[in-house]
Amino acid sequence: MDRDWRCEDPKQQLVWAAATSETLRVLEGKWKIVIIVQLFAAMGPLRFSELERRVEGVNQKMLIQQLRQLEEDGIVTRKIYPEVPPKVEYTLSEMGIALGPSIKALIDWAFLRCEAPGEKA
Repeated sequence: MDRDWRCEDPKQQLVWAAATSETLRVLEGKWKIVIIVQLFAAMGPLRFSELERRVEGVNQKMLIQQLRQLEEDGIVTRKIYPEVPPKVEYTLSEMGIALGPSIKALIDWAFLRCEAPGEKA
């Protein structure tokens, strides 16, 4: 969907700002972006233990909390297999996959920012 950023309507600008703020609320947290990037990189389901290995520095409690929030917000899906011990896999939902272009744009922007004069890499 294309936006006309030259829109002079202050009400429309407030709608855009509110939508952006809500999106940032969903993604805020030290580990959520890292989790999302790891799920994109995996290109398929990841077991909890594999996610725990890939998200360096996160403790189990925090990873569980962040995954639950991402699941509640419709970004991640969790599948539990009925076996002992239970096997749990996480994947990006359709809504999570739709974040792909935005995540790519954020990564590109981060590298651009690092390359900008006066910025440290």
